[in-house]
Amino acid sequence: MTVPEAVATAARSMADRALSWLHANRTHGALPPGTTEELTDPDGVYKPLGESALAASLILRDSVAGPGQLIAAQALMDFAWQQLREGDMLYERQLRHTLMTDPLEMYAPFVRCGYRHADLDRLLAHRARLRSVDGVELLPNRRLAVANAARVTGLAHDADWAALARATWLGATPEPWAINWFTAYAMTHTVFHLTDWGGRPHGLPPDLTAYVRTWLPVWIDIWREVGQWDLVAELLIVGASLDEPYCEPSDWEAIAALQHEDGFVPRDADPVDDDPHQRFKDHQHTVVVTAVAGSIALARAAREP
Repeated sequence: MTVPEAVATAARSMADRALSWLHANRTHGALPPGTTEELTDPDGVYKPLGESALAASLILRDSVAGPGQLIAAQALMDFAWQQLREGDMLYERQLRHTLMTDPLEMYAPFVRCGYRHADLDRLLAHRARLRSVDGVELLPNRRLAVANAARVTGLAHDADWAALARATWLGATPEPWAINWFTAYAMTHTVFHLTDWGGRPHGLPPDLTAYVRTWLPVWIDIWREVGQWDLVAELLIVGASLDEPYCEPSDWEAIAALQHEDGFVPRDADPVDDDPHQRFKDHQHTVVVTAVAGSIALARAAREP
């Protein structure tokens, strides 16, 4: 199954404009002065900073954007790396909190683009050998996130991908009508990590691929109907990451029609705050997933014979 031309057109516009918005508004995502590795509110700025870096890293990995957009993606990566004190913050955080997984996960997009921190590399290699680290209890889709980050960073990691996949909600191929908002996000991330964000489309086992392909159109329709655009964009990434991409033009055109000229995409149907900083805080994630969806779809289209 090929990526329809209408989807490729929408994906190009979505990805380019979303990246432009992330780059233009990047200073709204800067860490507050005096931020240390203790991060009293990791989800407030630290996690969104990593999400912007993830989007930029995938755009650079896929290399289907124009020259100007590739420069913008590189500048966004440089900004995020500088915010993390060129990896020192990740190293200090991992050194003080052995069982935390976020330094590794945050590091992976940078490694994907050639950034390295020698001390953090040594610390992560040592950490990977600890029984206590393997014993950390995580949600199944989170365990996949850590395994994929280890794979991207080149850590020796004998992950049993089949077992990791079967432990998730998706791995049980459950009653599809029982899905809820929280489980839907978990399902999307199961696909993201098994396929490394569309880079390894055959990483999703065939039976799970068939299950997703059957029910993805229904799930997209449900969250389109209620205006949960952030989740719809994540579901578009899922479709673009399958071994044979599922890309329905009307779904992509719906997000493209919502996107503002400057690249902004609202997360849902609620009113949007006019304050630029609050606007960034509330909707940055949706712009990130829009950029990722567009880049992956374009990359899959480019690989078609």
